[in-house]
Amino acid sequence: MYKNYIFDLYGTLIDINTDEWSDDLWKKMSVLYAYKGAHYTYEELHNEYDRLVGLEKGKVRKRHPEYSVIDIKIEKVFKQLFTQKYARAPKSQVKFAAEAFRCYSTKYIKLYDGVTDLLNTLKAKGKKIYLLSNAQRSFTENELNMFGLTEYFDGICISSDEECSKPDKNYFKTLFERYGLEKTESIMIGNDYISDIVVAESFGIESRYLKQSISPDRDGELISTYTVMDGDVYKIKKLIVK
Repeated sequence: MYKNYIFDLYGTLIDINTDEWSDDLWKKMSVLYAYKGAHYTYEELHNEYDRLVGLEKGKVRKRHPEYSVIDIKIEKVFKQLFTQKYARAPKSQVKFAAEAFRCYSTKYIKLYDGVTDLLNTLKAKGKKIYLLSNAQRSFTENELNMFGLTEYFDGICISSDEECSKPDKNYFKTLFERYGLEKTESIMIGNDYISDIVVAESFGIESRYLKQSISPDRDGELISTYTVMDGDVYKIKKLIVK
């Protein structure tokens, strides 16, 4: 059976709902920036954030033309929002702004039922557990620690670090080369049919699709090796843990 279990994070292990477009979020962020000398109206701050995200994406695409799907380090945007208003932006302040943004934009966050049981079972059987997540380290690192998940992983790849995201196969290649994984010994578990399952099949590894309420809509025939359509994490153990 499998030696390496590769997990997506959000929608697979962690249930989360965020709203990064609400006026309330941007009003709070404009106050935070004003505290540190960077004065924006909340509308201006939101618009500048979007503009700087677009500029940063353009820079990444120039650096990595080989990537079909890119990601950025969002801390660069939060830093620029300070510096373009001539406000000091030490690393700790930028980190706090990113963390505050995540807290203010999160409507709820929790582990899915059965996640800890599944991970404990895999560890008890001597399996290796890896994370391959489309995420920002400044958000995700805290959330992994908050739920006590970090200790379970033998390797972690976060897309903002790599400037590459699923469903780009280069992102899978990064994980496999970094940790010396064999495709025949590995399985991908995720809730996004395109980003987790279709690309896993294209990359040459087996997969298990977990449909959750926040899973993107999908078209076409299911090609995952295993399927759980009711979001029950406990069924993963029954299907693929031997």
